Amino acid sequence: MPVAAARSIVLTAAERHRLKKAAYGHKTAHQERIRAQIVLHAARGRGNAAIARETGVHLDTVRTWRVRFADGGLPALADRRRSGRPRRFPPVQVAEVKALACQLPAETGTPLSRWSCPELAREVVARRIAGSISASTVRRWLAGDALKPWQHRSWIFIRDPAFRPKAARIMDLYARTFDGVPLGADEYVISSDEKTSIQARCRCHPTLAPGQARAMRVNHEYRRGGALAYLAAYDVHRAHAIGRCEPTTGIVPFMNLVTQVMTSEPYASAKRVFWIVDNGSSHRGQSAVDRLTRAFPNAVMVHTPVHASWVNQVEIFFSVVQRKVVAPNDFTNLDQIRDRLQAFEDRYNATAQPFQWRFTTCDLDELLARLDRYTLDRQEESSVALAA
Repeated sequence: MPVAAARSIVLTAAERHRLKKAAYGHKTAHQERIRAQIVLHAARGRGNAAIARETGVHLDTVRTWRVRFADGGLPALADRRRSGRPRRFPPVQVAEVKALACQLPAETGTPLSRWSCPELAREVVARRIAGSISASTVRRWLAGDALKPWQHRSWIFIRDPAFRPKAARIMDLYARTFDGVPLGADEYVISSDEKTSIQARCRCHPTLAPGQARAMRVNHEYRRGGALAYLAAYDVHRAHAIGRCEPTTGIVPFMNLVTQVMTSEPYASAKRVFWIVDNGSSHRGQSAVDRLTRAFPNAVMVHTPVHASWVNQVEIFFSVVQRKVVAPNDFTNLDQIRDRLQAFEDRYNATAQPFQWRFTTCDLDELLARLDRYTLDRQEESSVALAA
């Protein structure tokens, strides 16, 4: 009985590009890679038997995907829809489980602080939403909507009545604008704060370097060697950090940092130097503004809103210091901390680039609008509850 000739495959440039990307991509699924390789070999005029030997699959598999591509092109290489096993849980039950996961356990009378998948499965059965259900099924449903009720994040509600104008002024400074006027070449923006209580913890046993299939090991027991504060001034647009260590924080240590910065160039001869600070006791209120202006007339202090230190870019620099210098904390004495911070500061300034700050005044307005909607909804819920 004569054997049917293999179907001829002719590829366009776009099809060849997509097939090569699928055939040799590192993240391509194995089945997709094999199908793409079959079609590419077929387009070169190779026979089905030779392609089967090259790809290590059965001859019938080669015939199948060769014919399917010849008839339907690239879309035909995808799996066809299968009926599969009938659904055990109707969509209504799935929605009820997700709605339960979006409630706090305390609101349902359950003595838990947060849900886990096994606890949700037990609660679903107890409420007779379903006769039986596994924790893995609940986990799969929640993953479909990226629901993770076992996680939590801390946050604080905005309570500064002048939050918008204060935050907008800082956003404008990051965009090199102040009061609607672009900053000049001789005007600088400094983000400043203090990192308190950096402890010298001398480990009772030496820290072990990482090895094959082994992370670095730090002994849990340590002796206390005191603590110090690290004060830093970060030039937002030049990505330049200037820091100093002090025994503690306060007005005098902060003014020491200001003096260190403002007596060096280019800040000493600058037209204006804007100092962005939070509302800590070292630089709080109008008295701090007056104190800074008396000492350095070209310095302008700009306060962040209350409980909004996240708008201060020096906090990003401090996070880098925490990850790369302080943690894990293993210092024999305070002098070692001072030397390490100074050395890191020099290393950072040699290669640093400005942070890509993307939060603008438009984003700020959207955030405040969402908070207003949230507040209004909560007030309406409270009114309904009181009326009931």
